[in-house]
Amino acid sequence: MVDYLRVGVITSPHGLRGDVKVFPTTDDVNRFKKLKKAYIDTGKEKMPVTVEQVRFFKNMVILKFKEMNRIEDCEPFRNKDILITRDQAVKLNPDENFIADLIGLKVLTDEGEEFGTVKDILQTAANDVYVIEGPEGKEYLFPSIKECILNVDLEAGTVTVHIMDGLLDL
Repeated sequence: MVDYLRVGVITSPHGLRGDVKVFPTTDDVNRFKKLKKAYIDTGKEKMPVTVEQVRFFKNMVILKFKEMNRIEDCEPFRNKDILITRDQAVKLNPDENFIADLIGLKVLTDEGEEFGTVKDILQTAANDVYVIEGPEGKEYLFPSIKECILNVDLEAGTVTVHIMDGLLDL
């Protein structure tokens, strides 16, 4: 499991006083209202920041960090991830997982055969879709429905799937 979870990406400065425009990568943008501490992934380190103000504008979140008071302070952080620690994360239902925890899990079939590795999770309007790389390097798309994704075991590092008729024919 990862220690930090991404909740957004800084897209650009907003105004002259150190605000930043953030594209949210979380399912619940209202989680920013309660956010007090966060980290900016600079590529070299995870820089702690204190959230002073949160505003919403269209599909973006405008954040004001205590550590940034001028446009020049936030300019270097374009396209950088905003992270939180796992203890700051929203509580999940028993059948939910963070996408970051699923990436890299070994995929097994319901017949006990190793099938591949979870490479990505696509979020669609109907349901999530697991992108699974098979042993020969080909990618397969498995819908996140109970008939297809049978079990996710984070402790064992595995996902058990049922290969539905026609799923591998594409």
